[in-house]
Amino acid sequence: MPVSQRIKHALENASWIRRMFEEGTELKAKIGADQVFDFTLGNPDLEPPEEFKKELLAAVQDLRPGLHSYMANSGLLPARQAVAHHLSRVHHLDFKTDDVILTCGAAGALNVILRVLLDPGDEVVVFAPFFPEYLFYADNHGGVAKVVETDEHFQLDLNRLEQALTPRTRAVIINSPNNPTGQVYEAEALKELGRFLTHHSGRHGRPVYLVADEPYRRLVYDGLELPSIFAAYPNTLLATSFSKDLSIPGERLGYAAVSPRASGRGELVSGLVLANRILGFINAPALMQRVVSHLLEVSVDMGYYARRRDLFSEVLEQAGYDFVKPRGAFYFFPRAPGGDDLALVSRLKEENILVVPGRGFGRAGYFRLAFCVPEEVIRRAAPGFARARG
Repeated sequence: MPVSQRIKHALENASWIRRMFEEGTELKAKIGADQVFDFTLGNPDLEPPEEFKKELLAAVQDLRPGLHSYMANSGLLPARQAVAHHLSRVHHLDFKTDDVILTCGAAGALNVILRVLLDPGDEVVVFAPFFPEYLFYADNHGGVAKVVETDEHFQLDLNRLEQALTPRTRAVIINSPNNPTGQVYEAEALKELGRFLTHHSGRHGRPVYLVADEPYRRLVYDGLELPSIFAAYPNTLLATSFSKDLSIPGERLGYAAVSPRASGRGELVSGLVLANRILGFINAPALMQRVVSHLLEVSVDMGYYARRRDLFSEVLEQAGYDFVKPRGAFYFFPRAPGGDDLALVSRLKEENILVVPGRGFGRAGYFRLAFCVPEEVIRRAAPGFARARG
């Protein structure tokens, strides 16, 4: 057998997102890309802001020696200083430069964090529906993922969380705005979550860390302001990236940040820096660090996503689908009519519409739509959604 049993199992349970995306690639090759309506992959289609292109050009034309060398594993000092200043302004806390570690995207940040927190057999709570890679990330570092269901509106259900917490619970991952639902957790719910974790940590004499995965933080609608996760709970670590708000997912730049109020803050930071190295990341891309350090207050024009959200809402409503309108990110997560998400995915595929079944996110009976596509694609897909609904 060429691969380990662990990887063999992972291959058998690999992401439905990629599976459907690959099916879409085959279908596009067969009938033409313009005839396929692909809503599978959360891959931002907007071009990066003009400010990004300006800073990128300036960085490329900077010919000083040593700009592409190895650096401290935590990242370039000016970039970390810029991020710390940004976090201090947004969260009204005094973040120091050492509280920030530049990483290879939010995925890199999450793996670095879990490598630091977990001993073999420690438990990581994730809320369903969830980004499916969380399960693999926990397993990467010997952790055991425990899935806790959210309520019918995809909000935190703290009664279910209380039942899931054990002495082995080490981390709780939250993702708001959420992939795949587009929902946002309210400030009061986060504070209540913080109280739960404080009580549980005190009972067992071991801190449970709240890990906030926030790559969609700036992609919110209707004038919504996201509450600060750091205000909810002292032992919080942030994982995020510039992939969505600057529309540069391929550049693989993100960061991990430790709350200034976290217990064991210095040891946590030292562990994150070490993990960034020993996991093979070494350091985040130097060029992108230099570029993005000037763009902490810049993002893509959310108006494009807002218009697509409203248009898709009309399409789904007219076709008779049941859904909760997203408040952030660029996803819908409607119910599958009849409750069988695989059957609906199959019917939609007959209409050349590609979506991802909800079971890939831990919630069967639903399906995910990514609306980071041109408005014309949504409009042209409307008749197919209606026919598949039946």
